[in-house]
Amino acid sequence: MAIAASASHIKESLYTWEGRDRSGKQVRGELRASGENVVSATLRRQGILVTKVKKRSLRSGKKVTDKDITLFTRQLATMMKAGVPLLQSFDIVAKGHSNPSVSKLIQEIRGDVETGTSLNQAFRKFPLYFDPLFCNLVGAGEQAGILEDLLTRLAIYKEKTLAIKAQIKSALFYPVSILGVAFIVTAVIMIWVVPAFKSVFSSFGADLPAPTLFVMSLSDFFVANWYFIFGGLFGGFYLFFQAWRRSVPMQRKMDAILLKVPIFGEVVKKATIARWTRTLATMFAAGVPLVESLDSVGGASGNAVYQDATRKIQTEVSTGTSLTIAMQNADVFPNMVTQMVAIGEESGALDQMLGKVADFYEDEVDEAVKSLSSLMEPLIMVILGVLIGGLVVAMYLPIFKLGSVV
Repeated sequence: MAIAASASHIKESLYTWEGRDRSGKQVRGELRASGENVVSATLRRQGILVTKVKKRSLRSGKKVTDKDITLFTRQLATMMKAGVPLLQSFDIVAKGHSNPSVSKLIQEIRGDVETGTSLNQAFRKFPLYFDPLFCNLVGAGEQAGILEDLLTRLAIYKEKTLAIKAQIKSALFYPVSILGVAFIVTAVIMIWVVPAFKSVFSSFGADLPAPTLFVMSLSDFFVANWYFIFGGLFGGFYLFFQAWRRSVPMQRKMDAILLKVPIFGEVVKKATIARWTRTLATMFAAGVPLVESLDSVGGASGNAVYQDATRKIQTEVSTGTSLTIAMQNADVFPNMVTQMVAIGEESGALDQMLGKVADFYEDEVDEAVKSLSSLMEPLIMVILGVLIGGLVVAMYLPIFKLGSVV
C-alpha cells in the first residue's frame, strides 16, 4: 500500500515524441509520463519504434481568464457537436491557443481523461477555473449521454454572464477614468501652474481676491504634502480593494451597499437577477434537481445579498414549499420575476420561463448601461467645468482686477 501511495505522487511531465509505426510511416505526438523511458516503453507496446523523445518546455503565459475558459467551452462544444473525439478536441484547442497557460491547463485535463478519469472529475481538479456549477453540468451531461448539448448550454451561459460583466465594467470605467484624469490635471495645476502665478502676484502689491488666496493656500498644501496625498490616495484605494476582495464581512457589506446606490444600484440589481435566473434555468434544463441546482445559483449570482436569499429559498424548497412562495418570502425579487416563475411551475416549463426572465433582464441591463452613459456625460462635463474652470477663474481674478484699475 505504501508503494502504491508513493507511486501515485510521482510527478508527470509532457513529452513530445517521434517514431515509426508498424507500416514504417512517420508518426509523432505528445504523452504525459514520469520519464523518457516510460514514454518509450508505452509506445513500444503500441507497436511504435521511437526515434526521438523530448520533454516539452512550457513557456510561462498570461493568467487564465474567464474569457479563456468561455472560449475553451465553446470550442469544445462545437467540436464534439461535429463528431470530433474528446481527446482529439483537447489537442486541437490546446495547440491552437495563443496563451501557453491555457494550453498547459488543457493538456493536464486531457492527460487525466486519457488515464480514465471522467471529464467532470478532471475539471474538479482545477476549482480556480471550473466552478461547481460547471463541473455539475458536465457530470450531468456525462451521466445522461448528452455531453455535447450540456457543453453548448454551458458555453451560452458563460458567454451571457461574460457579456453582463463587461457591460457593468464599461458603465464604471468611463466616469472613473474621467475623474482620475481630472484629479491628475488638478494636481498638475496645483503643484506647477499656481506657484508660477503666485510669484507674479507677489509683485502686485495689492490685496488678492478671496478665491485666489484660497487656491494659493490649497496649492501650498499640495506642494508641501504631494507625496502624502498621492501615497495616501493610491494606498487607500489599494487597501480598500484588497480588503473587499479578501474579507467576507466587507464583501457582504459592500454588496448590500451597491444595491442601494442611486442609479447605478438598479443596474447591479438587474445584472444580479439576470445571472441568478440564467444559472437556475441552465441547471434545471440540464436535469439537475431544483434543490441541488440552488447550491450553485447563489454563488453564481455574484452578490452576497442574493446568496443569502438563495440559501433561505433552498431551505424552504427542500421542506416542500414551492419555488414561487420561497422567492416571495426572500423579498429580493421583483413581482414580475415571481409571477413568471409561478407560470413556469404551473405549466411545467420552469426552465423556459427562467430563461425568458434572464433574457428580459439582460436587455434591461444593456439599455440601463446606455442610459447611464448618456446621463454621465453631461454630469461629468459639469463637474470638470466647475473644477477646472473654477481654478482658472480664481487665478485670473487678480489680472482682471488689475486691468480694471488701469
